[in-house]
Amino acid sequence: MMDKVFSAVQFILGLGPTIMLPIIIFIMAMCLQTGFSRALRSALTIGMGFIGIFLVFGLLVDSLGPAAKEMVSHTGIDLPVVDLGWTPLAAIAWASQVAPFVVPMTIGINVLMLTLNWTKTVDIDVWNFWHFSMVGAMVYGVTGSFFFGLLIAGVTAAITFVMADWCAPMIQKYFNLPGISLPTLSSVIFFPIGVLGNMVLDKIPGINKLNADPEQIQKRFGVFGEPMMLGVILGAGIGLLAEYDLKGVLNLAMSLGAVMLIMPRMVKLLMEGLLPLSDAVRSFLRKRYPDRHDLYIGLDIAVAVGHPSVLSTALLLIPVGVLLAVILPGNRLLPLGDLANIWVPISMVVLACRGNIVRAFIIGIPCLAVNLYVASAAAPILTKIARDMNFPIKTDGEISSLLDGGNPYRFWAVKVFEGNGIALALIPVIFLLCLWLYRVTKKQLQAEEAAENTEVSTSDIPLAK
Repeated sequence: MMDKVFSAVQFILGLGPTIMLPIIIFIMAMCLQTGFSRALRSALTIGMGFIGIFLVFGLLVDSLGPAAKEMVSHTGIDLPVVDLGWTPLAAIAWASQVAPFVVPMTIGINVLMLTLNWTKTVDIDVWNFWHFSMVGAMVYGVTGSFFFGLLIAGVTAAITFVMADWCAPMIQKYFNLPGISLPTLSSVIFFPIGVLGNMVLDKIPGINKLNADPEQIQKRFGVFGEPMMLGVILGAGIGLLAEYDLKGVLNLAMSLGAVMLIMPRMVKLLMEGLLPLSDAVRSFLRKRYPDRHDLYIGLDIAVAVGHPSVLSTALLLIPVGVLLAVILPGNRLLPLGDLANIWVPISMVVLACRGNIVRAFIIGIPCLAVNLYVASAAAPILTKIARDMNFPIKTDGEISSLLDGGNPYRFWAVKVFEGNGIALALIPVIFLLCLWLYRVTKKQLQAEEAAENTEVSTSDIPLAK
């Protein structure tokens, strides 16, 4: 019986996000009495919007991946841990024994938290529940306890929803994604790091005056400051660092320029499809929960890559990632598979810096260093899990991933369940730190809104004749 359930879950998850998400959207829209035609159009538009995003994202990875590998090969380094990228880790997570139970459990936790008003995020991105399965599989792998694996998966889901709520007001304001939150574990945990780093940079003379968001760059440099041109320039720079010939440099420059131009349009298409569902959710809330604020629709972090600051910062950090892998003592990871995906964790750092590329770049450097060390330390755990389930890996050495193998939260959770004293001692410290940062962020947003309202009120006063 359990084998049949497992096979059914694996089949549904195997459909991928571009099929799963429209089905979920359609069912939700029908439940909210949107009407068949509107629900169908909304679901298909969202699905096609995500197909467009993933096509452009594929262009990004296919263009940057080989360039990153060339940069690594030119360094001559030979590190023992292979960076497979996030995709094999997702496959391992879905193939784990905890995966069939994580999906219904996460949906149940989300519904319960919504009912108790503990979260505003309605996470419809079922595909990314694999992040919760991954941490569950890691804890199960080191402790041998199925219960502990499910427990940490559930706790991680709850933490992710709360942190997604924390980021959501800024996501709407600075990424221009109204009614959206981004409950993707691999990115959302970097938001408090970005907030803390931004506060530190505020105290450093000189650096605290530097601002290079897309609007400022475009004002100063005109056409050369447009996102498309930034993509061309950064792409050419990476091509030169990879020692491409002229044709290769120009191809990479044009590809990254196209990504910067097309990605925001794909996100706009996605948001167009979400509008009917968003309206239906608001109407539902007004009728049944008049005291509740609007809910957020939880989506994949991929929608954030459409912001020019995110991609620009990530492109600048790729050569830095290669350099850090070479010079950091104790690093064992050869960054290959995930080097082109640096934008995932960096997106929330950019958000915390309100689109300031200079600050996000500075904060991103220690973040990359931590990811390299964590990915190196997590390699034995990930390799053991893969081999225990007979997952096909094309290497005799250890495997990991810069992005998800290097996720600090997952490694910390594993150490907590191993009974590591430092990891256990960090629980109250991190909780209190995040609580303080949350309050600071809330006050800052309130102050910004008050200043904007004052500015609007002042502009409405008629000039004296």
